[in-house]
Amino acid sequence: MGRSQVNAADMDPEKVEEYLIQNPQFLDAYVTKNVDQEMLECWLLDRHKIAQSRKSSLSRWKFGAAGAGTAAAAEPKKNMLQELAKSLQKTNSRVGSVMWELAVCIASAVSADSFILYLADKREGTLCKFNIINNATGICYPDSIVYNNGGSGEAARIYSMREGLTMASYVGQRRAPLRLSRSEADARFPDGVGENAESQNAYHILCHPIIRADGDLSGVIELHRNNINSPFYAEDEEVVNSYVVWGGIALHYAELNAVMNKSKKLNEFLLDVVRSIFQDMVSMDTLIKKIMNFAQKLVDADRASLFLLDNKKQELYARLFDMGGGQDLGVSPENHASQSAPTKEIRFPIGTGIAGQVAATGQVLNIPDAYADERFNRAVDQITGYHTKSILCMPVFIRSTVIGVVQMVNKRSGTFTQGDEEAFQTFAVYCGLALHHAKLYDKIRRSEQKFKVALEVLSYHNTCNENEFEKFKAEGVPHTVIGLDDFYFVPMTVDDNQKVHYALYMFIDLFGLIRFDMDELYRFVLTVRKNYRRVPYHNWQHGFSVANSMYCILKKSSAFRPLECLALFIGSLCHDLDHRGRNNKFMMDVGSPLAAIYTTSTMEHHHFNQTVTILQQEGHNIFSKLSSEEYKQVLGNVKHCILATDLALFFPNKARLQDIVDREAFSWGLPDHRLLIEAIAMTGADLCASSKPWDAQRETVKVIFEEFYEQGDFEKRAGRIPIPMMDREKQDEQPASQVGFLSGICIPCYTLLESLIPESRPLLDGVQQNLDRWKGLADEQTAIKAAKAAEEAEEAKEEESKNEDAAVNGDTEPNEDSNSNPPTPTESRKSSTSKSLQKQASLSVPVNQTNIISCSGRPK
Repeated sequence: MGRSQVNAADMDPEKVEEYLIQNPQFLDAYVTKNVDQEMLECWLLDRHKIAQSRKSSLSRWKFGAAGAGTAAAAEPKKNMLQELAKSLQKTNSRVGSVMWELAVCIASAVSADSFILYLADKREGTLCKFNIINNATGICYPDSIVYNNGGSGEAARIYSMREGLTMASYVGQRRAPLRLSRSEADARFPDGVGENAESQNAYHILCHPIIRADGDLSGVIELHRNNINSPFYAEDEEVVNSYVVWGGIALHYAELNAVMNKSKKLNEFLLDVVRSIFQDMVSMDTLIKKIMNFAQKLVDADRASLFLLDNKKQELYARLFDMGGGQDLGVSPENHASQSAPTKEIRFPIGTGIAGQVAATGQVLNIPDAYADERFNRAVDQITGYHTKSILCMPVFIRSTVIGVVQMVNKRSGTFTQGDEEAFQTFAVYCGLALHHAKLYDKIRRSEQKFKVALEVLSYHNTCNENEFEKFKAEGVPHTVIGLDDFYFVPMTVDDNQKVHYALYMFIDLFGLIRFDMDELYRFVLTVRKNYRRVPYHNWQHGFSVANSMYCILKKSSAFRPLECLALFIGSLCHDLDHRGRNNKFMMDVGSPLAAIYTTSTMEHHHFNQTVTILQQEGHNIFSKLSSEEYKQVLGNVKHCILATDLALFFPNKARLQDIVDREAFSWGLPDHRLLIEAIAMTGADLCASSKPWDAQRETVKVIFEEFYEQGDFEKRAGRIPIPMMDREKQDEQPASQVGFLSGICIPCYTLLESLIPESRPLLDGVQQNLDRWKGLADEQTAIKAAKAAEEAEEAKEEESKNEDAAVNGDTEPNEDSNSNPPTPTESRKSSTSKSLQKQASLSVPVNQTNIISCSGRPK
């Protein structure tokens, strides 16, 4: 059968091509049989020309002039990467700008006529079109939003990658490149290439994902060719992929750079916030204005509002309701927001409106469309004529508690982003601190005013009045007082009013009146007397007694300089001002405010502070005629002297001075040595009651222990166990305690003082005599205790013997009617002994020494 003639017009080229593709064996057999070598070579040459044209961009990337495998082969590839690096270096660090430069390079490399760049939003799963004016080339790629000089804007159309309806969104969803020609329809993305004019006018499209090194999708590039005969091939995909790989690295570092720049700008911004807010806390309203202004700048918002939380009423309130355009909107009850100055504050319950919801939940609300949210209150917009679009509302915390809500309205460029939320959360921390400190500052200011008022009241009641002053001044200071300079002078024999005159006499006798004003001295001493509390021991009598003992030391010796003498005498007179009859440990244990102010030598610091307070009262500054340098020296020395009366400091002071004396290294010319002997002299004066005649010593010890017992009673009521010295039920231990006190503290103190100031010898002698008396009482007390213990042992032995006899006689209850039996000889002896003990105890003075801390037994 011969070949039939086939009319070419009747042939379908597509069917022929499809047949040949499906039957490659037929094509191979036909070419081998019917095509000669010359024709095959022509075919290969034509095919090479076509391939060369199709692979032009790929050859530039892969092959050099010298061929593959040579050093020159990598040169074009190197040059193209350098061009990419230069382009990226010229642009700013924004991710969109970097991707745009990458897209420009890719489009040039594959000879695309145009392109579209889509940026991916990982959180929302969407793509948005990104275009920018390229100032370097002058080419403007059209879009509804144009980014001038790398600025930021919003996309006109957003494509969901989850649905994958367009080619670009499908590629973003699958993370794989895709080529498409206009004549081809693809059911995988029903919307085709989308609504973009560039895509619809292109004959051939190559869509490629841009993936970062961490695997996240950054965007999708869509490349276009308008020539019907220039489709995209696999080689073009390879070129694009090579660029994207290197571009992914550039994107990674661009994002790092963007994060660092953003952090730097945020840190600079927060520094400005802190500097502005904390340097000038004039009022809460001023602070609120600053916070709202800074908040507007931070997120580029058009309006800002700050609402504070009223916990008592469970309401949010604001005096400055809104700020925008440099103006603050005051609040009036009629229109909620007016352009006048603030008149009244706006209030609404927690849970009402956007701000109320944030205050109730403590959660951030980022609302891109306010009118689409049912929680938004449209009334304010209707009143003011303002149109609210987007809202960012964030709580302000302090100590995990909401104290306010900041509301940003209408971001000037688009909607508020996650980046805005993160930046504002950091800013909100500083807002919370600023508002908290502003409230504290306001409280402090009010407390300061209350303190001034209280101080005025206390000054009135704790300062001598004019009647007292005139009365004492009229009586005058005695010209002489016999025995006042005797170490054994007994102050308790003089009434409190007379002590005022005697104190003035001692001062004038020591220092005269040339540099002192008599009226100021009267007022000072009268006010000092008034500031000693009416406690059993640490009262005005004790202050006068210590001043008298120091007067004797200063009067009989010339060891100290004039200003030192002045500080020692005034320090002695004032050393226990406002003493509460409680020791330092007690003040610490009960959490006294004084202990919070002064952590060491609590009461002594308070005594000095009271001294300074009196000196600052009008008409009381007895040092007013001293020079500035002298005033500073005396006041510093007074503090040193008063603090030295704390026995916690006596022991180290004594140890240091004793070591110096033992080494014969003491020098009156060394300031440190002089301060040490001043401290020991103050302790000696403070303990002077231990050197007084025996009768005065016994009476002083009684009042000392009464003060101790009052502290012990308070501790018992508080559920604590007082030390034996302060326990009323252990008075029998007092003589031994007093022996320990005098021998362990007073004798060493006066011995050291006498070695440097021999004129103080009477103090040592007086203590030694009293110590002997206390030892006698302690021995008697010990004997009484021993006799009592022996009698109790004998009684127990007899009781045991009686029980044994009863058991032998079969008497099971030998003590059944013991109350009705006449007293036994042993019981008679016990009764007699008890009466003897009571009689001897009445002759002894209740003393307990374990912790008596003052020559008079001060509990320091």
